Amino acid sequence: MTDRALRLGTRRSKLAMAQSGHVAEAVRQVTGRPVELVEITTYGDTSREQLAQIGGTGVFVVALREALLRGDVDFAVHSLKDLPTTPHPGLTLAAVPLREDPRDILVARDGLTFAELPDGARVGTGSPRRMSQLNAYARSHGMRIQTVPIRGNIDTRIGYVHNGELDAVVLAAAGLNRIGRTGEVTDFLAVDTVLPAPGQGALAVECAASDADLAAALAELDDPFTRVAVTAERSLLAALEAGCSAPVGALADLLADGQIANEMRLRGVVGTTDGSSLVQLSTTGPVPETDDQAQALGRELAAEMLAKGAAGLMGERAL
Repeated sequence: MTDRALRLGTRRSKLAMAQSGHVAEAVRQVTGRPVELVEITTYGDTSREQLAQIGGTGVFVVALREALLRGDVDFAVHSLKDLPTTPHPGLTLAAVPLREDPRDILVARDGLTFAELPDGARVGTGSPRRMSQLNAYARSHGMRIQTVPIRGNIDTRIGYVHNGELDAVVLAAAGLNRIGRTGEVTDFLAVDTVLPAPGQGALAVECAASDADLAAALAELDDPFTRVAVTAERSLLAALEAGCSAPVGALADLLADGQIANEMRLRGVVGTTDGSSLVQLSTTGPVPETDDQAQALGRELAAEMLAKGAAGLMGERAL
């Protein structure tokens, strides 16, 4: 019976539910079948520890994948930046839909931009990658900031600014866009200032590899350019042997000649959390036509970064 409702496994957070709701609607349109959301609590949702301490990669993903493998849900939606870089046996990445804005943003008190923050401003983020680049930017522009590790959902994080505990917090633009709260952004951080996390702003739609019909239907949601871009970024991350809590930023974008995109640029950065030392490089090549070509681009840039001392910078783990 093909008109049974498809069960979409999702985390319970407001953001995850919003992301999954968008995908559910798209899947209804391509399959003509109803889609129901199945809420699953992950270890990353219940643990109050810093992400870097609970293992970073995969803490939001494991429970969803277990539900998929047990057959409790038919497919799952993840934030791609939470997904471990190694493929999971038995599962297939059926679609990477069109990417949202990959940038990081600032929500600061009194509508301040990053450049306007007061001397010694307390800036909250749970990400070593953001800390590293914000501290490096501040250092190179004669600013003094203090990065403060925080966790929690979007409401919790923005709450630290509203209650005066922090001067500002840094979040992903995509998350605020998806829950309709872009109006609270006081500054969009240029990717030249802070390179996003590999895959930031993109979603991953995963299903059992054995369900070829569903995988083919979900593939309708795939955006080929987003897929090669995030594949290159994640390949860089994997080649640097870094999990998603490591201070690695990466972004692949199209360089267009008029209307025709003929090249892809991949930028990568890795640094110490205090921003005192950064390795930042980029490479440009033809737009990859296959996953293999995209992965090769990522590996090539990673090799150059390692040659410049990137590994030593990532060895610093927050205690």
